Amino acid sequence: MEQFIRAHGLQVQKKLELATNEAVKQAVLAGLGYSIMPLIGIKNEITNGSLHIIPVKGLPMETNWHLIWLRQKKLSPIATAFLKHLHEEKSQIVKAHFAWYEEF
Repeated sequence: MEQFIRAHGLQVQKKLELATNEAVKQAVLAGLGYSIMPLIGIKNEITNGSLHIIPVKGLPMETNWHLIWLRQKKLSPIATAFLKHLHEEKSQIVKAHFAWYEEF
């Protein structure tokens, strides 16, 4: 986020630094300021109107999610099947569970 802020010339005066997205969300809900948050973590609050998105050029940012595991780890048959399912059904999973993202 600091790179995004610098790259876009935004003036930010950091007053509080919290360790988790949930803590940040609760601080914003309590009226302690504003933040850049992942949509997936504030979907309910945006939907019920307790939080609002302030339009900022360059946001929302899109990120990639990755599944990781130890290189030497031998995956169980269940884990292997799960990875295969994700690979084969990725677009359907995104459509079924994350299509709401397009609303924002």
